[in-house]
Amino acid sequence: MRYLIIIGFFCSIYSCDPYNRNQSHKQIPTDSVAAGEKLAKKFCQGCHSFPEPSLLDVNSWENGVLPNMGPRLGIFNHYWKEYPSMRRDNHLPPGFYPSQPLMNPDEWQNIINYYIATAPDSLPLQQRPYPIKNDLTIFSVSEPVVTKLSPTTCFIQIDSSRPPYTVLQADIFRESLMRYDDKLQPVDSLHFSGPVVDVDFHAGTMVATNIGNLNPNNAKLGKLQTVLTNAQGKMILDTTSSINLLQRPVQSIRVDLNGDGKPDELVCEFGHLTGALSWYENLGDNHYSRHVLRPVPGAIKAYVQDYNHDGLPDLIVLFAQGEEGIFLFTNRGHGQFDQKEILSFPPSYGSTYFEMDDFNHDGFPDIVYTCGDNADFSVVLKPYHGVYIFLNDGHWNFKQRYFFPINGCYKAMARDFDGDGDLDLAVISFFADYQKQPEEGFVYLENKGDFDFLPHSLPATQRGRWLTMDVGDLNGDGKPDILLGNFSIAPSFIKPKVDFKKGPAFLYLKNISK
Repeated sequence: MRYLIIIGFFCSIYSCDPYNRNQSHKQIPTDSVAAGEKLAKKFCQGCHSFPEPSLLDVNSWENGVLPNMGPRLGIFNHYWKEYPSMRRDNHLPPGFYPSQPLMNPDEWQNIINYYIATAPDSLPLQQRPYPIKNDLTIFSVSEPVVTKLSPTTCFIQIDSSRPPYTVLQADIFRESLMRYDDKLQPVDSLHFSGPVVDVDFHAGTMVATNIGNLNPNNAKLGKLQTVLTNAQGKMILDTTSSINLLQRPVQSIRVDLNGDGKPDELVCEFGHLTGALSWYENLGDNHYSRHVLRPVPGAIKAYVQDYNHDGLPDLIVLFAQGEEGIFLFTNRGHGQFDQKEILSFPPSYGSTYFEMDDFNHDGFPDIVYTCGDNADFSVVLKPYHGVYIFLNDGHWNFKQRYFFPINGCYKAMARDFDGDGDLDLAVISFFADYQKQPEEGFVYLENKGDFDFLPHSLPATQRGRWLTMDVGDLNGDGKPDILLGNFSIAPSFIKPKVDFKKGPAFLYLKNISK
């Protein structure tokens, strides 16, 4: 769902050579560029790291990013241009936009001149150590019965909470949660008032995260809905659920955060221009009190674990909007948390997912991270999109150890798929280069040791546009299988060679490795 829920803002981690000026803007005065650089460093670091020009091409800066950033500085018009904003959105809090410009028109023009004079005409192509080959043989591929509607799968998951294991799939058109058996035959369904984008299994029940409206908005239309099972084994909604008015929630986790013996709810309210990471304290009798841990949009993925081994559940959360990064929230007891940013990323990266996995077998959790949102203000292929591995030094300091470039990368899940004792990676892309590299849509990175991964794919996975993925042992043979969910109606600046609307709602990649 990332193309609908994430609008990436701008910044960069690369340095820029001030003497390597864009040739089409040589007429820009040097003093204006120098003044613009100083102003950018002054004003553009309030919400994130300094946005160096080199991560984006000049057209993206001039016609995409800067016009959308102007309103954040109270600039809604500049000469003949009217900048896009949501000033009339009554869901935004008062004072979200400055009431007066924070700089005069000449100063804003200097910032524009700085970016368009120093940004490259185009970004370099991705450089891979190995080409992706269509030679993957450890999976067989099957799919459910084709439906009449175009597939718009926004959630896919293996339900391993009870045998026999089944598949849960949600679709934005139907606004329903479907259950399939391990033969991919539909066996149950449940209608919701909006798209389900996450399910949390807990004590025999499921908590479904209903995003409300998938499209970017600031309204509070989302809710958490508890799903029960009746005497016939069918899903039914618990109508007493009372956690609602959520800003486009994308994940929830039921956990006792304050140690009072009652299960609370941690919620990633992704939002749009506003949002929050929040937790809802269980007061009993189906009443909850909201506590905000970080009042910014973009919370997209969270894990709960006692990371410092003090007996209290800590949180580690990826934020993918504005100040993109991974944050550790250390539980100090009684619902109080300390916050530390452990990794920071430029918003132009478009963060999409992360996992905690121990790649070097030292007992400390490392981080697998993906970035690739490409539906923002700079819809160009970016060389830094892909999958990363950051190693933990044992003190929660992380250093990049591996990167494999994949255009529009959306998710990577680490498992020992081939049974050789190390972690491989299953990776999907939602904004692949569908013309030149359609195999980017699904990539299997085979671990050969010492952080050397060989990329494989298979043609059957090039029939869909994979928004979501899950890994689990669906058929109970002890080997991890893969599910891929097809969201076929998304816009793309690269026209695919095949019609994803004619593809399957999801694919089942059964692990047949020996």
